Formats: sequence, structure tokens, C-alpha cells
Amino acid sequence: MDRLQKRTGPKPGSTGVVDRGMAYDENLAEIRARGPPYLVAARQPERNPWRAEFEQENGGEEVMRVPSPRNPPQKKSPVRLPRRQQGNEVSILCLREEREEKDRALRETHEQRLRKDRERLPARIEKGQLTKLEKIHPAIARLQEPYPRGARYYRIDYDAEQKRLTWEEDRDKKALAAKLEGGYGLKTDRQDLTAEEIWRTYILLTRVEAAFRAMKSPLLERPIFHHLEKRTQTHIFLCVLAYHLLVAMEKRFLDRGVHTSWWTLREQLSTHQVISVVLPTREGKVLKIRRGTTPEPIHREIYSTLEIPTEVMKPVKTWHELSK
Repeated sequence: MDRLQKRTGPKPGSTGVVDRGMAYDENLAEIRARGPPYLVAARQPERNPWRAEFEQENGGEEVMRVPSPRNPPQKKSPVRLPRRQQGNEVSILCLREEREEKDRALRETHEQRLRKDRERLPARIEKGQLTKLEKIHPAIARLQEPYPRGARYYRIDYDAEQKRLTWEEDRDKKALAAKLEGGYGLKTDRQDLTAEEIWRTYILLTRVEAAFRAMKSPLLERPIFHHLEKRTQTHIFLCVLAYHLLVAMEKRFLDRGVHTSWWTLREQLSTHQVISVVLPTREGKVLKIRRGTTPEPIHREIYSTLEIPTEVMKPVKTWHELSK
């Protein structure tokens, strides 16, 4: 935070947006004391008492999400934003139907896989492959680890006297989770923002994360296991560069009155690909030509707006000996 303030100086009206990994009281106290106003995603356990309270107070502001003009068939469900005030902090609960379906599907998938995998552990115990408690308990932890969305609603233990696993479902906890699926909380100390402004400010963070993913995946930079500081700094530089590139492209379209998103552009450009043409010859050799496909009208329009050539690469020809 000291480095950030030294680099940027005081910025009136600025807000620090951070994810739930920073949402601990000691971190927020540090931000209040030294930084700009904050906007942070609440930790998952904090949602539990919220839903009943929010629904008792008000239904919340509803925000209609408008599809991109370049992608009219895209479905956008509204977001409901119940709000409450606690001292100097404003909290909102973000509820979206499509996110609810996604959360439920993920939880059910984890539960199914957990049930399937749990059958293997009793078999190992019965065969005598696992006999010591100091090995059985870590094995239970490893069983649950890949499926956190499902394992949190089950208590798996080992009965040493009966020499068998016990499996108990926490129905109350699971029922509460079902009510909260599709919801996440946001907290801020800014009193002047509406619920919609709080939500729209926070989702800017997802744009940054999308840019990072778009840069890291093609470069095979995921997962990150850097052990040297200079490599970490290089990685961060590439991520920031990706975000600047994303914003620059969207601004080119906005300057021409076209409202679109990086996600839509990426989907439209995904059909313009580079292919390899392999041509065997009578002389026993193979000619390989690496070239881009012919751009479609939508591709040409995008390239024209971005002022880049439609020929993404010049054809590359290489000769190879025909393998026997």
C-alpha cells in the first residue's frame, strides 16, 4: 500500500477493489487506516445470516444486464441486489439466476464424484492396505480435498472399534447452502454509491482476471510455480500488459460507437484459425504449408476497426523427408 500511494499519489474518488482473500478484519482495518475507500467480496461464511435479513428488509434493487449489441442472442439474467447498512459499512448480496444454476450444478457434481470415490477407501481398509489411524485420517482428507463444494456437507470419520468408515450428511448446512447458491456478498465503506454502482465497480475486477487468463493460457503459464522473484515480476508484467491490450481494443470499438466486449471479440475471432496443409510428392518428400484461413466478413470488420492486417501470418513452407 505504501508503494501504491508513492507511485500513484492521492487520487480523490478512487476505490481499492480486492477479492475475498483480503476480506479479513485485520486487512480491512489496515486499508481503512492507510488507503483509499475499499470494496471487497465478503467471505463465504459471512453470507449465512444475510439472506434472511435481506429478504425481510427489502427485495433489493434489480439491475437488468443488457447483451452486447454484437451478440444479441446472448442471454443475460437480471441481478438482484439487496442492501443493508451496518455502521460505516454497506453490504449488498448479489443474486443472479444463472449463477445459482451454475453453483448448484457444481455442488451436485462434486457430491456425485465424492460418493463414487468414497467406495474405494473402505475397500482398501477391508483388504488391510490401510490399518493405522495416522494413515487413515490423511486418506480421508485426500478423499475430500478434490471436491470442496460437496465434501463440506458431509462428515466422514473412521470407527476404530468397528474398523469401518462412517458417513453422515449435514442436511441443515446443505439446505442453507441451497438457499444461498448463486449469491455472493460485497462490502464497502463508501456511503455514496448505489447498490448497482457497487456491483458494477466490483465486476471490473473480473475483466482484469479475464485478461490475465487470456494471456496466461496460450503461454502455458498456468498453474504458476515461480521460484525466482524476477520470474514473478515478469509474469505480473505480462498480465498487466494483457489488460492494457484488452482495454485498448475495446476503446477502439467504443470510439467508433460500437459497444462490445473482449469476450465477444474473442468468440468471433475463434473461427479464424491457422492451419497446416500437408502435400506428399512423388519424390518421397512432404511439403507442409502453415497459413491462416481466409477471414470471414466479421473477421475483416474487426481487423479493420483495430487497424491490423487481415493476413494474420505469411504462409510458411517447409520440406520434410517422407517417413518410412
